[in-house]
Amino acid sequence: MYCDVKVKERTGIINPIFTCQPCGVQFASIGIKDCIGIVHGGQGCVMFVRLLFSQHFKESFELASSSLHEDGAIFGALNRIEEGVDVLLMRYPKAKVIPIISTCSTEVIGDDIDGVVRKLNAGLLKEKYAGREVHLIPIHSPSFVGSMVTGYDLAVKEFVTYFAKKGTPTEKINLITGWVNPGDVTELKHLLSVMGVEANVLFETEAFDSPLMPAGNHVSHGDTTIEDLMDTANAKATFALNIYEGGKAAEYLEDEFNVPAIYGPTPIGIRNTDTFLKKLERITGKPIPESLVRERGIALDAITDVTHMFLADKKVAIYGNPDLVISLAEFCLDMEMKPVLLLLGDDNSKYKSDPRIIEFQEKLDYKMEIIMNADLWELEDRIKNGGLEIDLIMGHSKGRYIAVGYNIPMVRVGFPVYDRAGMYRHPIVGYRGAMLLAEQIANTWFADMEYKHNREPVLNVW
Repeated sequence: MYCDVKVKERTGIINPIFTCQPCGVQFASIGIKDCIGIVHGGQGCVMFVRLLFSQHFKESFELASSSLHEDGAIFGALNRIEEGVDVLLMRYPKAKVIPIISTCSTEVIGDDIDGVVRKLNAGLLKEKYAGREVHLIPIHSPSFVGSMVTGYDLAVKEFVTYFAKKGTPTEKINLITGWVNPGDVTELKHLLSVMGVEANVLFETEAFDSPLMPAGNHVSHGDTTIEDLMDTANAKATFALNIYEGGKAAEYLEDEFNVPAIYGPTPIGIRNTDTFLKKLERITGKPIPESLVRERGIALDAITDVTHMFLADKKVAIYGNPDLVISLAEFCLDMEMKPVLLLLGDDNSKYKSDPRIIEFQEKLDYKMEIIMNADLWELEDRIKNGGLEIDLIMGHSKGRYIAVGYNIPMVRVGFPVYDRAGMYRHPIVGYRGAMLLAEQIANTWFADMEYKHNREPVLNVW
């Protein structure tokens, strides 16, 4: 077996790949129109997450905190939720959806967020805000289990479970995008539009790229509506493009409303985009138009220009969200590169049975190592002490010091990216995304060649 899947040997975490569940819940919540979440925990549980969002998107997002302090940690702090909901509704007249997001501290002390939601529904909302549409949704996301990936997956399911309502069947599909950038959402909607397919998009995050307008600054927020969420029960099918970032919601809709669930593939690269469009064609009956065939051809031509001569046999290490990492590895293999190390930042036991990883195990003719519950020290230790030789690193900005310290070129991809400008606008999905990503990889390598004063690239012609 050339593909070895294992858990890292150390117990502790040194330089984590990603953060905790409440971050994922908050990311899902800002994708919903008229939604402001209250994070029930210390102020840092919001402050540091908002910082990550602002670093990545260069925008500000509205999220609230119950501001748990020492007395609340000892005696309970449900009163902080009651006060927070009241203040939020007074200050934001348009707020309709308020998820109550638990954290490690409030889960440990056992605060009953479900009970306080029932109390508020029966009391405050009827007495002070009668006639106003308000949805309080408790979401349990303790930080001591899972990760921001599992938190996002959980949140999408909770929102769908709360709102989905059976009505008249439609010709729409549900498109659960997963943790992607606004540019990716734009590209996915382009593919659907060209094929004439309507969709409930979870989540419409294009508006995260907010304009500066003469009338004043625009607050960034998603545009998925309550009506979109309700309508998910009536769709022809649910496409969960990232199985670990929306798969639970797709499974729920299939079990509860008989909406067929289609898991993946993440449409990164030509092969996966082809598969996605063929599945879309089969479900909707809409043919793939000639214009997309032409887009595919342009992307193929661009990729061919750089693949065999410049990128073939280049060894790459990839870290980040699991669906992203696995799909990037597939794309690199299609470009004749060799992903030798994949780092998945949590310990989801399902990774070992992932069909994509099983395919690696069955087909690879070189050694690939996949580490679960990994951290960035796994990457650095292998380079520094384990003799790992790689030509490229792919991942978010948290790994930049390893790239700088060991003079290895790095392609920024994933979340968060804050040391490159405008990356959230650049898609990596679809045919256009495949072309841009291939060119980004090649250009990163070319720039590194010049930085190291190599007059000619090391070619792989023969």
